[in-house]
Amino acid sequence: MSKHYETSILETPFVKPDAYGALNFPVYYSAAYGFDTAKATSDAFAGRSMEHAYSRISNPTTQYLERRIQQWTGALSVTALDTGMAAISYALTALAGKDVNIVASKHLFGNSVSFLRDTLGSFGVETRFVDTRNLQEVEAAIDDHTGGLFFEVITNPQLYVADIQGLANIAHRHGVPLLADTTVVPFSTFHAKDFGVDIELVSSTKYISGGATGLGGLILDYGTFDYSQSPNPVLQKLTKRAGKRAAFTARIKTELITNLGAAMVPQVAYMETLGLETLQLRFQRQAGTTLWLAKQCQQIPEIKKVNYTGLEDNPYYELSKKQFGPLPGAVFTIDLESREACFRFIDNLKVFRRATNLFDHKSLAIHPASTIFVHFNAEEKAAMDVSENTIRLSIGLEEPEDLLEDIKQAVK
Repeated sequence: MSKHYETSILETPFVKPDAYGALNFPVYYSAAYGFDTAKATSDAFAGRSMEHAYSRISNPTTQYLERRIQQWTGALSVTALDTGMAAISYALTALAGKDVNIVASKHLFGNSVSFLRDTLGSFGVETRFVDTRNLQEVEAAIDDHTGGLFFEVITNPQLYVADIQGLANIAHRHGVPLLADTTVVPFSTFHAKDFGVDIELVSSTKYISGGATGLGGLILDYGTFDYSQSPNPVLQKLTKRAGKRAAFTARIKTELITNLGAAMVPQVAYMETLGLETLQLRFQRQAGTTLWLAKQCQQIPEIKKVNYTGLEDNPYYELSKKQFGPLPGAVFTIDLESREACFRFIDNLKVFRRATNLFDHKSLAIHPASTIFVHFNAEEKAAMDVSENTIRLSIGLEEPEDLLEDIKQAVK
């Protein structure tokens, strides 16, 4: 594997040679695949061969996307699903269970909170929400029945930064795997495994798709955790068949992806495979513009606060730089004097699009409290530090000066 991202991605070999010598891996639009013998069919379904049987289980185009990411990251396995929320829900479902709790950050994307609290909660799974910036609080929440510790490396929209290695040390000391949603900073530049992350979760809808052309999610299992320590009896049983460090992957690949049916479709996998090729180039441009814009916004009197962890006066600057380098993502937030001022600002924008999502080629603006977190009441939003005065800006590929002028005219 090359130590350079673009070379590693572009030089990932096909699993099988293409019949026509195509340079881009083809889109395999097929639900099922034929076999020469009954035994070959049986071997594919039983997992005794790597052949594809049915696209709900695996698809050649999707497999190639997974293979490219696996080659660069060194993950034991990569599983591509149809949304980022599917990746989160599959991973947490694989670890949780009856009498098996999850410890999670209280500063999560709204639907992640809802999935843990409402969906898993309705099945009797307890989630203990903690402030992952407080390592003592995290450690106190973990017990012998904890199945996993879940957090976001940079929270959305608060932009809090956790001490990843500190969380990993606590989790591993208690025999618990560490799960990180790393969507804000792509794996082309941030190597989660180096900081002790066992399972990395990514919304590939964001940076990877390249222009928000399709929905997707990824589970990267680094094979670094011994699941014989897990309180989950299903994972314990799987260690005997798949091995101590592959039990999680085995459950994802042989049970959940088959039973829950959220496999990534091949057309999206094809587009995201192409997106991988320009990922780092686009990220450097977008994140570089973000840092410049954040600094410029600090000079605008009407903006009460600018929040970006790449700014030297940000309280998380040193930790952010240590973990993510000088460009920690392509999103920042601004605070205005009121919710009404935020709405006026958003309505006045001419270049920024009024839309959700992150890291599109186009720059996007949204008021998180009234959109992403609209189904949480005022007390719940306050507990998650979601302010009515905050606007989230996702920065695209437009000319930086044009974006600055748009912010200036909108705020005035």
